[in-house]
Amino acid sequence: MDTKKKDVRALTKEQLREFFVKEGDKAFRGNQVYEWLWSKGAHSFDDMTNISIETRQKLQDNFVINHIKVDQMQRSSDGTVKNAVRLHDGLVVESVLIPTKTRTTACVSSQVGCSLDCRFCATSRLKRMRNLNPDEIFDQVVAIDNESRLYFDRPLSNIVFMGMGEPLMNYNNVLKAIDKITSPEGLGMSPKRIVVSTSGVPKMIKKMADDDVKFKLAVSLHSAINEVRTSIMPFNATFPLEDLREALEYWYAKTKDRITYEYVVWEGINDTEKDVEALIAFCKFAPSKVNLIEYNPIDDGEFQQASSKAIDMYVAMLEANHITVTVRRSRGKDIDAACGQLANKS
Repeated sequence: MDTKKKDVRALTKEQLREFFVKEGDKAFRGNQVYEWLWSKGAHSFDDMTNISIETRQKLQDNFVINHIKVDQMQRSSDGTVKNAVRLHDGLVVESVLIPTKTRTTACVSSQVGCSLDCRFCATSRLKRMRNLNPDEIFDQVVAIDNESRLYFDRPLSNIVFMGMGEPLMNYNNVLKAIDKITSPEGLGMSPKRIVVSTSGVPKMIKKMADDDVKFKLAVSLHSAINEVRTSIMPFNATFPLEDLREALEYWYAKTKDRITYEYVVWEGINDTEKDVEALIAFCKFAPSKVNLIEYNPIDDGEFQQASSKAIDMYVAMLEANHITVTVRRSRGKDIDAACGQLANKS
C-alpha cells in the first residue's frame, strides 16, 4: 500500500470528473472510472479496459485501489462459506455466505474487532482496532456475490450486517456502503433485502428513524431482563432496556416497520418461563418477530445451547401471544463459523 496516494474510491463521481478536467481530460472520464469502481468492481486500474493506457497510468500515478483480499476461505458441508478478509493494512475481518434453497445471504462485518463487550461472542475477544471504510464493506458483498454465482449459480439475494463489529458504531460508513450497494450505479440491490443488526444503541436507532433509512432493523436482544442482559452484554448497563425500548418505539412510530429480535437461549442463563414472559412483554408495543438462534459455541465455557425443551417452551409461549417466531439452526458447524473465530486465528 502506498500511503501517499489517496484511495480513489474515497472520491465522489463529481470529484472524479473534476480531477480529469484539471488534468486536461474530458469530465466523462470520471463517469467511466466511477462505473468501473462501483458497478463493475474493478480491482485495479488495468481492469478498466475502455480507458486508454495513458489515462490508466495517470490514475496509477495519483491513486490506489485498496481492495480487500479473501485471505482464507472455509466451506462447510452445509454449503456455508466463511471468508477471512485481509484489508489493505493487514488487518483481518470476516464475512460469510449462507445459502438456502431459495436465497443466498451475505453476513458482513463493519468493524475490525468490536466496540462492545458481549461475553458470548468471539469477536469481543478482539479489541476494536478501527472502523471499516465504505469500500471495504462494499468489497465483502462483491466477493460473496461472486462466490454465490460460482458455487450456487445465482446472484446474492440478501445482506445482513451481523458480522464483526457494531454497525451503529460505524454509522456513517455503513450508510455510505449501503448507498453504493443499493444504487443503480453500484450493485442495484433492494434496501428491503438488507438487515442491519444492532446490539442496541438507542441514540443511533433514533437517528436511523430520522434519516428515513429503507433497510430493515434487527436487535440482538438475548434477554428482556436488565440484570440478565447486563451479565451477558455488559454495555447494557450504559444502554439499559428502558432506553432501548423507547428508541424502538420511536423507530416504529416513524417507520411502521416490524422489528426483528435476534435471540439465543442458553442453558441456565435465559431458559425459564420468567425469561419468556419478559420477552413477550418487551415485544408487545409493536409488530415483531423473534428469531431464536441456535448457539455456535466459541469454547467449552459457560455459554451452552439450551435444551430443545426450553426452545419449544419459547416457541409455544410466543405463538400463544401472537408473536411471530422462527428457530434458526446453526450453520457451518464443521468450520470456524461463529463470528470472530476465523479472524482470531488469522
